[in-house]
Amino acid sequence: MKMIGAKPGGWIYLFILLKLLILVKVEGFDVPLTLVQSAVAKGAVCLDGSPPAYHFTPGFGSGVNNWLVHMEGGGWCRNVEECKERTKNFRGSSKYMKQLSFSGILGNKQKLNPDFYNWNKVKIRYCDGSSFTGDVEAVDPATNLHFRGARVWRAIMDDLLAKGMSKAQNALLSGCSAGGLASILHCDSFRDLLPAGARVKCFSDAGYFINAKDVSGKESIRDFYNQVVATHGSAKNLPSSCTSRFPPSMCFFPQYVVQSMRTPLFILNAAYDAWQIKNILAPSPSDPRKFWGECKLDIKKCSSSQLQVMQGFRSEFLRALPANSPSIGMFIDSCYSHCQSGAQETWLSSDSPAINKMPIAKAVGDWYFGRTAMKKIDCPYPCNPTCHNREID
Repeated sequence: MKMIGAKPGGWIYLFILLKLLILVKVEGFDVPLTLVQSAVAKGAVCLDGSPPAYHFTPGFGSGVNNWLVHMEGGGWCRNVEECKERTKNFRGSSKYMKQLSFSGILGNKQKLNPDFYNWNKVKIRYCDGSSFTGDVEAVDPATNLHFRGARVWRAIMDDLLAKGMSKAQNALLSGCSAGGLASILHCDSFRDLLPAGARVKCFSDAGYFINAKDVSGKESIRDFYNQVVATHGSAKNLPSSCTSRFPPSMCFFPQYVVQSMRTPLFILNAAYDAWQIKNILAPSPSDPRKFWGECKLDIKKCSSSQLQVMQGFRSEFLRALPANSPSIGMFIDSCYSHCQSGAQETWLSSDSPAINKMPIAKAVGDWYFGRTAMKKIDCPYPCNPTCHNREID
């Protein structure tokens, strides 16, 4: 019997979708939302004035005194209009937040996350639009926008320290995208919050945004970060080791921050980062004829000339990475993706991305525990058949 309106192969697609949903359920686990109501009195609130939030699952066994704190991503807002738009969803208000499923680096099964499975794990929700750097006291009653990202960071840290993080023996501050940038910007201050004898390191997933011109020759991303810093009053909350040498907005680019960081850092990034290709290299305003339209959606549809430009972007990205340092680990694959640590399929699975047969989870674990120095830089696209060319947040 053929269903009216059913497309050929529809049952196959449905079967695949159900299989994926079952896989997510098996590999991930739901974690409730914790609202930090006490933060409101400190003015540490989301863009709309609602309390900040995070998801927490306690450690067990040998991991009871180990902490993995992961910061959610989600871009930035650079002006009142963009920030106001975010208040209509979970990017700017905790009113729209619900429980989340933990997997990948946040997973709790030893086989799927061997080095961090039994740690205390936290995912900090992102509702300020400034990578947790904003702090403007005044609130315009006409918009009711609160630019308080830095206060949110401090309030949640206070809450976690009271929950037992003050006794941490091992700790890793991580994040994806805008959260990956935040894990770099707040890395040294995170280190300073914890016991001097603790092993504390930071991990940035898809947060290494580079200072590069777009296809029209404009410095679009630099202008964008200028506006973010001005709108949110971020300058005073960026690492002073960077702002003492560069204009504040330049310190949204990790390449100028990591030079003077004190705390060990691991950089996980695609050399052809999908977000950066779409928004730094070929942003829509600089491509009015949509020459890059199909290429940005699917790297396999890029023309030879576009691929040549993207190879140039990869070279620029590699030049922006820090020089050899024993405290810095790297895993730079040649995938067209964005964020690879939060999903099981890219973190650690039978077909997860690898460089020289080394999967991401093992690279990060080996680096964190000092089992071996880790600097994996992939060959150029399209050499790596293990890539999952997709965006995950």
